[in-house]
Amino acid sequence: MTNRSQMTRRATRPTMKQSPDGSAKRTRQHLPAAERERQIVEAAADFFAEHGLEGQTRELAKTLGITHSAIFRYFPSKEALIERVYDHVFLSRWDPDWRGLLSDRSQPLEQRLIRFYHAYAERIFDAQWMRIFMFAGLKGYPMTNRYVSLIRTQLIRPACGELRAELGLPTLASLPITAREEEAFWALHGMVFYLGIRKFIYGMRTQGDQSQIIADDVRAFLAGAPFILRAACGTSG
Repeated sequence: MTNRSQMTRRATRPTMKQSPDGSAKRTRQHLPAAERERQIVEAAADFFAEHGLEGQTRELAKTLGITHSAIFRYFPSKEALIERVYDHVFLSRWDPDWRGLLSDRSQPLEQRLIRFYHAYAERIFDAQWMRIFMFAGLKGYPMTNRYVSLIRTQLIRPACGELRAELGLPTLASLPITAREEEAFWALHGMVFYLGIRKFIYGMRTQGDQSQIIADDVRAFLAGAPFILRAACGTSG
């Protein structure tokens, strides 16, 4: 995170130029608008990960070596900048193929879940992602609820349907999903997510290989989930 900030500052810092009388003169590097906008978004992601979303844009401008007003030539408000950071940090890492992976019944559900959570962890286990997500949640920014809603509709609920199919239970179309089975899948998601929290929020190392831990979490979940789903669907056996 720090290295990326330093690179951004070096890329945007005004350069020194010799004037005819031999004195140094500061000149600002002129960049295409799209490039300057990209640099502001990347620097803002680092800045908010370090200081939280309450961090002042005036201080952000200082890290970029530009005027405060320059930021607002590209973004009409701080909220608009935060929205772009959300796109850059969260949505750009979302893989629409994940849902297809979960629904590919040519593979056992255990294998699908393990593959998905390995891929998911590779995308989100990052200090910038984790810290902004936590800061946003603590301060009540809507991006957190939007992202959680995305997980719920694109991953959690479809996975519930896949487990029902694996167990020969009624489809979601014939029997609406219950809160109990949805909460069971959130528990699995939380176990994997907590590995990232421990590393990037608490500064703790996980004991053992991350891939193996994720596989163990999935298998532990699948060992108990059939009982929960059969009970939630009103079946026995």
